[in-house]
Amino acid sequence: MREHSLYRYAWYGVNGLVLLAIVLALYSMGWEYFTRRYLKGFSDAIVPISAPPEEKIQAILTWMAHGPARQMEGPDGSTPDRDPNEPLNYHALLQVCGSATNAFINLADSAGMEARRVLLLDSQRSAKHVSAEVRVDTRWIVVDPAFRVILRGTDGKPLTREQLKDPAIFAAATRDIPGYDSNYNYGLTAHIRLERLSIVGRPLRVALDGMLPGWEDSATTSLLAERESFAFMLVSLCLVVFLMLLRVSLRWYGEKRLGVRPLRVRELISRAFHAFVDTPW
Repeated sequence: MREHSLYRYAWYGVNGLVLLAIVLALYSMGWEYFTRRYLKGFSDAIVPISAPPEEKIQAILTWMAHGPARQMEGPDGSTPDRDPNEPLNYHALLQVCGSATNAFINLADSAGMEARRVLLLDSQRSAKHVSAEVRVDTRWIVVDPAFRVILRGTDGKPLTREQLKDPAIFAAATRDIPGYDSNYNYGLTAHIRLERLSIVGRPLRVALDGMLPGWEDSATTSLLAERESFAFMLVSLCLVVFLMLLRVSLRWYGEKRLGVRPLRVRELISRAFHAFVDTPW
């Protein structure tokens, strides 16, 4: 190791990054655990466990509209945009389509339902409104958390996004919703808008569509966008795996190409143990 100073620095650097990544992963797992517990407490209080899915959805919407008193003002700018704890406690945030959908999706997930967001896009693929879809049996029905409604047809049955693409069906479903903007139509939609990432957004979407068809249709993908703790946990765990593989590769290179043999973790632990045991007191 002493003869290969560059390799030594790389080895110690990678080991340091592995330890840091493990600490971040443990922190993120704790963050996600306590976030889940907080959300579960909310959902258990407002959603009947044995109720059918539509009743669970309506229970969440009713709570959002008429729940216990919440702080009227929104949080300051230092609050994370995707912290699901905040929209549940601020009246102002539950009036905005993005944060209202965030609150709904997190509560629906905690109540055991599959939910995902739906971005309603204009011709420039900019989001003009955000609603949600919930899986009921084999159908993804549309729920608009900002307006506290399940969109239904003239027969009273919940509608899907595909059905709402029909202008006549859309007009009939939204005409009795007070203040609903007719521009919030379902002609062009997405679950995740990668175009906001500027020049890398479109190539990234093409790559993901090619490697993982239907990747953005997953409720888990929406949850990554709606819950910061969950996204951070996944990223940190992936970072741990990547750095561990890098460490293994670096060890292989040192042993096979440079003829050096870095100490293994168990050897370091063994040496430390023996040093402690064998030290005269």
